[in-house]
Amino acid sequence: MATNLQFIKSASGTSVSSLSVTDCFSADYDVYQVLIAKLDSTAGAYAYLRFLDSGGSVISATEYDWAEMDLTAYAGFAENRVTGGSESLLGFAGGTGTADMGGFLTTVYNPNDSSSYTFYNGQSAIKASSGLAGAKYIGVHKSAEQITGINIFPSSGTWDNITINIYGVK
Repeated sequence: MATNLQFIKSASGTSVSSLSVTDCFSADYDVYQVLIAKLDSTAGAYAYLRFLDSGGSVISATEYDWAEMDLTAYAGFAENRVTGGSESLLGFAGGTGTADMGGFLTTVYNPNDSSSYTFYNGQSAIKASSGLAGAKYIGVHKSAEQITGINIFPSSGTWDNITINIYGVK
């Protein structure tokens, strides 16, 4: 049975303050899925992303516009948004165990196209100490350049047993 997702690459880490997947975006696909299904966090935190340029460097310039909504079962929804940020918010990075982390699914559009912006959207879910929570997010890297990888990091603490999988979408 054929699938629309083709595995490209993965990266894993333990006790990391950030994790990059390098050389995972190419001219082979226009759309990619980034999946984080396993993650232990030393602190309840938010997860952020930055892209890697064609030289493999993390892009931390103020080129990210994004919007994110916290969807909590225990409180009202909260909206976060930034224009001209140096990173992009993905949502809650979970509790302090793998069982608490529901995961992140991010779709990245046209990262290899050096003549257009790179867009992304996605969702995440966790079991927080207060109850169930999720997030929906969208964003754009507002620089027309070739993107070859992705960097994920927490707002505080470190991550253990994190695995990031990258898939090309046919």
